[in-house]
Amino acid sequence: MRIAFSRNVRLAVVAGATALSLTTLSACGGSSTSGSDSKSLEMWTFKQSHAAALRTAAAAFKKQTGITVKIDTYTPDDAYTTKVQSAAKTGDLPDVLEVHSDGEDRVFGAAGIVSDISADFKGDWAGRIQQPVQDSGLVTAERYKNSIPQVAKDHGIKQGARYSVPLTVGTFGIVFANKKMLADAGINKTPANWEEFLADLKKTTGKNPKTGGLSLGLKVQATGLTWVLQPLAFSQLGKQGYESLFKKDPAADFGSPAGIKVLTQYNQLTPYWMPGTQSLTIDEGDQAFAQGKSAFDIGGTFTLAFLKQNGMNPDDVLAFGLPSPKDGAIPKRALGPLALTSVSVAATSKQPENAKKWMEFLSDPKIAAQFAKDSSDVPATELGAESATVLGPTLNALVQSFKGTPENTYEPSPKIEFRPPGYEQDDAGAILADLTPLKQQSVQSTADKLRKLSLSYWAAAKQ
Repeated sequence: MRIAFSRNVRLAVVAGATALSLTTLSACGGSSTSGSDSKSLEMWTFKQSHAAALRTAAAAFKKQTGITVKIDTYTPDDAYTTKVQSAAKTGDLPDVLEVHSDGEDRVFGAAGIVSDISADFKGDWAGRIQQPVQDSGLVTAERYKNSIPQVAKDHGIKQGARYSVPLTVGTFGIVFANKKMLADAGINKTPANWEEFLADLKKTTGKNPKTGGLSLGLKVQATGLTWVLQPLAFSQLGKQGYESLFKKDPAADFGSPAGIKVLTQYNQLTPYWMPGTQSLTIDEGDQAFAQGKSAFDIGGTFTLAFLKQNGMNPDDVLAFGLPSPKDGAIPKRALGPLALTSVSVAATSKQPENAKKWMEFLSDPKIAAQFAKDSSDVPATELGAESATVLGPTLNALVQSFKGTPENTYEPSPKIEFRPPGYEQDDAGAILADLTPLKQQSVQSTADKLRKLSLSYWAAAKQ
């Protein structure tokens, strides 16, 4: 799965790898290995789970256009970055690159590795992409402003430019359950609320104390905060109450009665954590679930593909958004999507028009639905109601987790930041880990520490 919480480290690596690309590309003359054949394109991806799905789409593209698309995969992510760096130096980039959205695409754009396609992404093509992520890849005024300092990783991008188009989207706070373990415990439906979810956990752990619990990669400490506590708090308190937890008002922050209530609810998971879950990485937590060591697993929409890679049949998995408390302000909460991966045209491509045709083809609803089924990943394309028959129940449940209104949708990456400047999720996550699963702090002491942490950030920012 390997989904990062902060892209700062990745961007630093990418920026270092591509810093010389502008001069290198100029020196190399911008050749491309596939440029000599007007009926052949090359695309690189870092997602092994996307490779077969892209090849299936490429076969359909060739049938429609006569253009061949060769798909090459380079993993893990660091190896992909190194490959792009090397190719940028020699002028051997492919025509199309799959990139990490909202960061890596702009770094590549600043370095001259990928092209600005803002003039082409419009009309039907733009309209197919889910509205919440249509600005992904676009250099908005705010993104341009943040790029102006020389130290910015994407320094050199142009306002209004578009360096990528979203290919896949995802969100956090998705629960996966082993259908057989549920059935063995007498559970035959998705929990309607937080209370039913806890009751189901009690049943599965009662059936098998060693394997009936909940796994989550809590070694990455921000997971408990961002994947469970925050969507839970949004549901319980509503948007305003949730955002107030991170502000300076003692009547509404984590030390307030509202904050205490949310922390108490989060602490209700303590009896049900899989043994040793605090020592697991995100991948290890998912692998434990795939190996039958837990009945439930918390991750994101992207987790399903990883579970499939580790031997699970998606049809054997029940998936649903983290349930809301039945007495909460938002009992029926949706989860907002984030752009996860995107596609870009290499600046050295001698077939940029064909490359853009291929990218637009991938956004076609029928092609995107088949790509989703083949990859067990959620496409950025807005799929019609009929796609449910193609996707199957598990993947369709992930798509449906996005369906909501602006008022009832939890946004994992808000457009307007309400937390204090410099806020680090891992710091808060470490405090939460001492509450659960480690049981080293009480709810009250945890609330006090979270309040103190938030105030320290506000003070440091002189706000």
